[in-house]
Amino acid sequence: MGNFFRGSIGKSYVIQAVILLLFLGPQSNEWKAPNDADKLVNPYQVNTEILGKGEKTYKQLCSVCHGNKGKGDGVAGSALNPAPSNFSKERVQSQSDGAIFWKLTNGKTPMAGYKDILTEEQRWQLVTYIRELGKIKKK
Repeated sequence: MGNFFRGSIGKSYVIQAVILLLFLGPQSNEWKAPNDADKLVNPYQVNTEILGKGEKTYKQLCSVCHGNKGKGDGVAGSALNPAPSNFSKERVQSQSDGAIFWKLTNGKTPMAGYKDILTEEQRWQLVTYIRELGKIKKK
């Protein structure tokens, strides 16, 4: 996996974290980032390289809960309460890039925070990819 994970985290750590999250109790559906998060600006322009890197990270860490197309319908997500966000919905897409970045960084049970797992660059790439998932048309 090369430099994908910062530090020496292995696949088993991610799997254990997902299993642990499956057994956590109900949480409020309301999740707002602090107002200061809106001041954070995504330093990346949308291009195929950034989207490709964001997609790779998404498939490795996010799709198990959020689903391959970001609809909140991943295999592990079906057992979570609250259910994973559907990235195509207005309530996600209307948030600032900074708010989404803050949520990826800090997490809220049952979603893990990725501050110590992903680099800042990887988290911004994920924000960019999540924006792209919001553009996928319903089939």
